[in-house]
Amino acid sequence: MDKTTQSAPGAATARSAAQPDYAAIKSRQQAAWASGDFAIIGVTLQIVGETLAEMADIRAGETVIDVAAGNGNATLAAAHRLARVTSTDYVPALLEKGRARAAAEGLDVEFRVADAENLPFQDGSFDVAVSTFGVMFAPDHARCAGELLRVVRAGGRIALSSWTPDSFVGQLFKVIGKAVPPPAGLMSPLLWGTEAYLGELFGDAAADIRTARRNFAFRYTSASHWLQVFRDFYGPVNKAFAALDGHGQALLEHDILELLGWFNTADGASLVVPSEYLDAVIVKRSA
Repeated sequence: MDKTTQSAPGAATARSAAQPDYAAIKSRQQAAWASGDFAIIGVTLQIVGETLAEMADIRAGETVIDVAAGNGNATLAAAHRLARVTSTDYVPALLEKGRARAAAEGLDVEFRVADAENLPFQDGSFDVAVSTFGVMFAPDHARCAGELLRVVRAGGRIALSSWTPDSFVGQLFKVIGKAVPPPAGLMSPLLWGTEAYLGELFGDAAADIRTARRNFAFRYTSASHWLQVFRDFYGPVNKAFAALDGHGQALLEHDILELLGWFNTADGASLVVPSEYLDAVIVKRSA
């Protein structure tokens, strides 16, 4: 069947009344994720990909697409289970990081530059679609969910890891949004980290949705160390600081350090900040 873009069933009610300029937002997002070097942070999240691959029960020989793959955590996890993996992202530099990691481990993976909202694959091309902290940042939620449903075969699975609204990362984005407000009408990526929203987004197209709440611990020598790494290498933080004057930067730094201190469980000896996320496996209805 030829490729056709569709919206996810049930997603109409999830749309904002004010439709933002998705093309402009996506262009800015692409520039943000290309800034710094996300791979330096991304590799620390490998356990998230491995855990999601287990929850999705990825099996040898299955066809798997990693959407908004970044530097390839879910890609490598699926390849470790002998699946046939296609890794996609709209930032070529991040795909190159994933390609280097796969080559270092001797894994056979196909890499394709692709937009999560307009995947260049035919309907039903894959057994499983996965994404760790990736598709949640696509601006048009309904279109992205529709593409995930479209490229997965009937009875196939969609496996997602998304930060929850009350998590450390969720609160971090609220702090950033206070300093640098997001575009009007843009729906929060943190909605993907709620069970109710996933049920609304995938609607009747989902035969089953299984979820599990987990924690990922950021481990750094100190709050200042975390801030330095994320300010230098994590696109959203890097761009937020770049958009502010000196006074604004000082306020944002203060608020982030305060947030890190509030979540830190290491009693000042170092920095251990747990951040809750939601793992979800959506089974596409067969008919």
